[in-house]
Amino acid sequence: MASRKNPLFDTATTLGKILVFLGVSAICGVLVAGLLVPAAAVSGSAASGSIEFFDTLPAELKVDPPNQTTRILAADGSEIASVYTENRTKVSLDQISPFVKEAVIAVEDSRFYDHGGVDTTGILRALVSTARGNRQGASTITQQYVNNVLNANLAAEGNEDQIKLNGVNKGVGDKLREMKLAIALEKEFSKEQILEGYLNIVFFNRDAYGIEAASRFFFSTSAKDLTLPQAALLAGLVNSPSAFDPINNPEASKQRRDLVLKLMFDQGKITQADYDAAVATPVETNVTRPKQGCAYAATAPYFCDYVLHLLENNPAYGAEREERERLIYGGGLTITTTLDPAAQAAAQEQVNASAGANPDKWGAALVSVQPNSGKIVAMAQNTTFLPAEGSFDSQVNFNVDKLDRDGNDLNGLGGAQPGSTMKPFTFAEWLNEGKSMNTVVNSAQRRYPLNFPWRNSCGQVTGAYNTAQKALGAADDLQNAEPQWYRPLSVLEGLYNSINTVTFASAAQLDFCGIQKIVDATGLHGGLPADGDPNPKIDMSTLANLLGSTQTSPLTMASAFATFANDGKFCEAIAITSVTDQTGKQLPAQSTNCRDAVKPEVARGVNYALQEVLNRGSGSLIQPRISTRTTFPIGAKTGTSNNNGSTWVVGHTTGLATAAWFGDPLGAQDRAGQNITVNGKFYQGIDGYMIAGPMFSRFMAQIAPAYGTDPFPAPPSSMLNGGGGSTTRTPATSAPQATRAQAPAPAATQPAPAPAPAGNGDSGSGSDSGSGSGSGSDSGSGSGSANDDNGRGNG
Repeated sequence: MASRKNPLFDTATTLGKILVFLGVSAICGVLVAGLLVPAAAVSGSAASGSIEFFDTLPAELKVDPPNQTTRILAADGSEIASVYTENRTKVSLDQISPFVKEAVIAVEDSRFYDHGGVDTTGILRALVSTARGNRQGASTITQQYVNNVLNANLAAEGNEDQIKLNGVNKGVGDKLREMKLAIALEKEFSKEQILEGYLNIVFFNRDAYGIEAASRFFFSTSAKDLTLPQAALLAGLVNSPSAFDPINNPEASKQRRDLVLKLMFDQGKITQADYDAAVATPVETNVTRPKQGCAYAATAPYFCDYVLHLLENNPAYGAEREERERLIYGGGLTITTTLDPAAQAAAQEQVNASAGANPDKWGAALVSVQPNSGKIVAMAQNTTFLPAEGSFDSQVNFNVDKLDRDGNDLNGLGGAQPGSTMKPFTFAEWLNEGKSMNTVVNSAQRRYPLNFPWRNSCGQVTGAYNTAQKALGAADDLQNAEPQWYRPLSVLEGLYNSINTVTFASAAQLDFCGIQKIVDATGLHGGLPADGDPNPKIDMSTLANLLGSTQTSPLTMASAFATFANDGKFCEAIAITSVTDQTGKQLPAQSTNCRDAVKPEVARGVNYALQEVLNRGSGSLIQPRISTRTTFPIGAKTGTSNNNGSTWVVGHTTGLATAAWFGDPLGAQDRAGQNITVNGKFYQGIDGYMIAGPMFSRFMAQIAPAYGTDPFPAPPSSMLNGGGGSTTRTPATSAPQATRAQAPAPAATQPAPAPAPAGNGDSGSGSDSGSGSGSGSDSGSGSGSANDDNGRGNG
């Protein structure tokens, strides 16, 4: 292929170097000024160049891998999304059609295999052409590669503004430097390596860097499968991608392609028959425009966005955010995540079905984790990432916190008031203190005055429920949904029927410090920053928080309930299992991080009670039914917040924990879910079982079996039959008829209080329990405020 090199013009020889220097520098008045820059621009070191100047130029080129597309993968290896600053997929030379190699050499550097980096013959030929008034370039493929590498290095260093210095405004010194680097490069790398690097780095289109991306963009095929006409067309683009663009300038593109084919024929690369057939082929593209970014992750845009935020916030990927972004978006990373495509599809189907066309923009979200690892297997919500006609679009993630623990943005909504889904944590402390779940407490007690003797070894309990003390900052008397629940009830009955007065009666016998420890150990925290803390503690010494006043994200709730499924071990939620760079080097990822949170026997007792929620309690109204009695072992808790603005079902099997949420995602999340029509159905008041419930039950029925639905280990008999407290009695042996107490609607005779800003569980006037004005707390103020079933009722 290559002919014997002429020693006079071989830049690999000393004589060749001198001639190059003389031809480019010493005779700069003609050779340099005519070829490279206007004569007036030739000055300084370049104009007075010498061999000494040439020798002082750097001869080492830093050849880093070019920017490549980063791919985000699901757990099974399927692609969720790709992100890039330059759409490039690196391929080896044997993955590129021979037609491409021959075409590029023919049109860009026909003496590629004859020179040592700089083609002096080409320079002289260009000089003659320029002297005749026809400006002609003389850069070899090696020089072009050097120029592209220099530009890529500037971009990688964040110095994009300097790239122009290596473009049309290059000075003589820049050109000489490029020549010397090209000569040095030829000594270090083979022709094949240089050609491969060139074909992978060269620009074809703003959406296509490198031959593989160009092949897929223009022809929807791989570089190895390009035909002769296609290869010639792409080779012709390199000189001027805009002028010869086959999409916008098909005629110019064909002329350029045919010129490349003629050069290939003249140089003996193709036969006459090949040439005739190729030029007779019309220019036909089959464009596949790359869909870059999480917005085009059709199956999981919000999970994708969450993954990118986790990486962008991780200092292991760079000391500064700009450095991290360059690596993530240009490093050709392969990011393997925990997402299960089947689970994600099921989750998306359910959230989409929850509100239908949704002209009023109600939000629905569902997130699911594996209890024994914390792996997030699904994360979905009922919005589109990009605006679309007739759709509810949002780029905010309904499932996650607003900030991470270090105060970095997660693009999250920050959660919603969880309502009665917080009640199991008080129940857990009841069991933790050695009490029986069948102990009967005084559910008739509705007044907890300001001087009530709460027990808190960690501090002071704040808040009060006593209408007579409202002027002093107390809330109205504690409310249930219906009067039948103001009577002695077991703690178990109180949980599965979600009775507010039972939660308070049991808390009155507990140390609030113990409740706090369980809440903290299971990872519960506020989803919105407060008092300088990005993930503030949920202060259980504030009475309102017994019933779910502080906004908490669905992911946080799912992970907390997963603790009970995992026999008392809490595992932090993770989304990323592996990250490799384009060389295959492993980069830091997330790993399972679990800790003991509650005693195993306590977790088993909670699971027993949560199964009863679905068997015969507030969750028994969920349609389609799901329960240990009807499907497989499963427990859950319903929740409804202030003015029905947020509704929940959070639950688990032994292998999967899921939080389903439906409510108001806009503004302060204080829009009442009352007297509204959703998906063609009128609701006097939305409760947890109504919309979040079917989302949860259908998803779990479809997906949970794949993750294990083994029976929950039984709690110790002492939790069922004995223990401290008031009195005990045997639980009902059959499920009673579900009543409105399990799914209450707001009382028409009690006006709703004015809502407070989201996330504020304090009522003002010195009370943390939601005074008569209401405040987003769980206190039960008239029509209630953030507890399950509007402060008057039960889940």
